[in-house]
Amino acid sequence: MDEAIPKQAYKVSLLPSGLEFEAGAGSSLLNAALRAHIRLPSSCRNGTCRTCLCMLKSGEISYQIDWPGLTREEKAEGYLLPCVAVAESDLVIEVPDALSLK
Repeated sequence: MDEAIPKQAYKVSLLPSGLEFEAGAGSSLLNAALRAHIRLPSSCRNGTCRTCLCMLKSGEISYQIDWPGLTREEKAEGYLLPCVAVAESDLVIEVPDALSLK
């Protein structure tokens, strides 16, 4: 969690809480949220348990692994796994259980 935010950082807005954080290139959304003192649901942190499953409302992401624990249909519908997802643009994500730790 002591990683520095790279120069290229994107704004991530969370619905419905209105919380926001910056996610640097190459850092998972989960780790970036934790650095900003925001808790997202998580468990395995490797893309298999689906505890962090949430909905991408706008923006572009990539994954740190070849095929995260999502079906083709879920990916097409906009679901993502923040534990292994990386921001490629500013994002709006629906995460009902997001919580500020500040």
